[in-house]
Amino acid sequence: QVQLVESGGGLVQAGGSLRLSCAASGRTFSMYAMAWFRQAPGKEREFVAVVNWSGGVKLYTDSVKGRFTISRDNAKNTAYLQMYSLKPEDTAVYYCAAGPTLSDNVHRYGDWGQGTQVTVSS
Repeated sequence: QVQLVESGGGLVQAGGSLRLSCAASGRTFSMYAMAWFRQAPGKEREFVAVVNWSGGVKLYTDSVKGRFTISRDNAKNTAYLQMYSLKPEDTAVYYCAAGPTLSDNVHRYGDWGQGTQVTVSS
């Protein structure tokens, strides 16, 4: 099990950027795939991006390709989501999650952070 704490959310204008961080506790961080999901009001939690244990394989949902970059630093037990060219439709609570394999399925992740709010104004 790993404990996760997100930070870096906030209010930004459309076209702006933010970098989210996900700090993990425990010595087994490098064993997990790390993912970001988001949930807008009244909507289901949706996949955003995932990176494998080494950082060498990354997957993105189509709507963020070319705008978001997921990365990780295993020495710092931290995963990141760099977001550029933000749009109002990116507004949501963003959650990081740790799982055993690379997946875009929310049910494949057993450890979650508390979430951080991202609000993009038009």
